[in-house]
Amino acid sequence: KEDKSGVDMSDSVKHFEAMKSNLSTEDDDDIVESDIELDNTDVMEPDNDPSQKMGDPSVEVTEEMRDAANMTKLKAVDLISEGKLEDAIGQLTEAIMLNPTSAILYAARAGVYVKLNKPNAAIRDAYVALETNPDSAKGYKIRGMARARLGQWEEAANDLHVASKLDYDEEIGMALKKVEPNARRIQEHRRKYERLRKERELKNFERERQRKQAGAVSRANTIILLLF
Repeated sequence: KEDKSGVDMSDSVKHFEAMKSNLSTEDDDDIVESDIELDNTDVMEPDNDPSQKMGDPSVEVTEEMRDAANMTKLKAVDLISEGKLEDAIGQLTEAIMLNPTSAILYAARAGVYVKLNKPNAAIRDAYVALETNPDSAKGYKIRGMARARLGQWEEAANDLHVASKLDYDEEIGMALKKVEPNARRIQEHRRKYERLRKERELKNFERERQRKQAGAVSRANTIILLLF
């Protein structure tokens, strides 16, 4: 599923897997994954916890429920400032149950998951935030930051660029400085791969043409010998 970032859930790693499967052994010496030097300083292993509790978007939210959700969110903000992130997750989850139509609440919880080094959980919440509000700058921002933690550099850069267009802040700028160099290196690597792939196809085409031509000449010579 695509959104404003123009990418789906696919990961940059798939690019390398495709290259390795498409290149012949002869070409492996020309282009290999080690050609790319990426800064993976903050990349971590993916969190594989069960999916967090999500609200029911079909619920009719009353004014009282919305007010209660906002009050609960304020408690979560205080807990975040105190460094009690797990407790903040609990409060934000409660707020989401009260108002499951709020993109802000999902984006807020996603932000806490990033702080807890749980990028996959953050991405799940960011997706819901963006489904609820496709113009959620924080949804793109947090998803971009979470994807960077997983080494999904191109996807992260796309998300952060959308976030910067919707509502730029310094945090987005700092994140882009981190992910853009890696994303550019991957794109350059892909262009190099495509160039080598086309060169290989041309070589194979020419080799096949010469083989067929040689075969035709050989058959012609055989016919001449038989006739004379």
